[in-house]
Amino acid sequence: MSTLLYQLGETFSSLRKNVAMVASVVLVTFISLTFVGAAALMQIQVNQMTQDFYERLQVSVFLCTENSASSACPTGAATDEQTQNIEQMITAGAASPYVTDWRYESQEEAHQNYMESRGESVRTASLQPEDLPASFRLQLSDPQEYPVVTELFSSVPGVEVVSDQQEVLDQVFGILNGLTVVALIIAAVMIVCTVLLVSTTIRLSAFSRRRETGIMRMVGASKSMIRTPFVFEGIIAAFAGSLLACAATWVIAEFLLGQWLAQQVAGIHFISSAQSWIVMPGLVLVAVLLAAFSSWLTVRRYLRV
Repeated sequence: MSTLLYQLGETFSSLRKNVAMVASVVLVTFISLTFVGAAALMQIQVNQMTQDFYERLQVSVFLCTENSASSACPTGAATDEQTQNIEQMITAGAASPYVTDWRYESQEEAHQNYMESRGESVRTASLQPEDLPASFRLQLSDPQEYPVVTELFSSVPGVEVVSDQQEVLDQVFGILNGLTVVALIIAAVMIVCTVLLVSTTIRLSAFSRRRETGIMRMVGASKSMIRTPFVFEGIIAAFAGSLLACAATWVIAEFLLGQWLAQQVAGIHFISSAQSWIVMPGLVLVAVLLAAFSSWLTVRRYLRV
């Protein structure tokens, strides 16, 4: 116990003597791990959005109209018989195992919904119900099965096109995943800077205390007794930076995502500060392990005992 207290005393004494370098380690660790935390939060948000959107994913089966292209609808507008055949496929046919809920949207309903969503304008004022297709809106039991459902209806008479939101969602999630990768790249660069800065700090500390370590060698101090305070120095500085990064991660989750973005973007369930507590232990662990590893390598190479 006395040995540990001595080593800690030496560590804090060295920290007081190298305040500027230690502050640099703390700040660089803080910035790099904040990027790591932000990237982790962004990935958690993407996963949550993916789950939420998949649960609401619909497949829309649009029926032929008088204005449909002849290549897609060679028989013209969908007849009542064709419409009933499609409904039978949904309720008791080939598509029924994949569909949990569905509704039919007539041309009048489609026109009304379009007008409500776009508002009155010169362009929408001339739009008539017969210009918009009727459709079946399908809710799938497993959203991952949308290609099967699309294939089932794409060649059915009376169907002009089968549409789903997957393409749009893939683009959105692709952008979000790209931002996550950018944040991770920046974080990786900053972590490398942190490792180099920790190593430099330990080297300078060892150089400034070379007389003390020489005396300790002469009186028979063990290698671990001499080296451990330097390792503790790097760990404590990185640990302080990781705590600041944890606080920043909490602020990002609580205020940026949980409050500000939640007010700006309706219809999306954003993560809250509760998810940040999942990320925090990882940030602290990364900081401690990196600092311990870089400090230990540095003292083994530059501190001859």
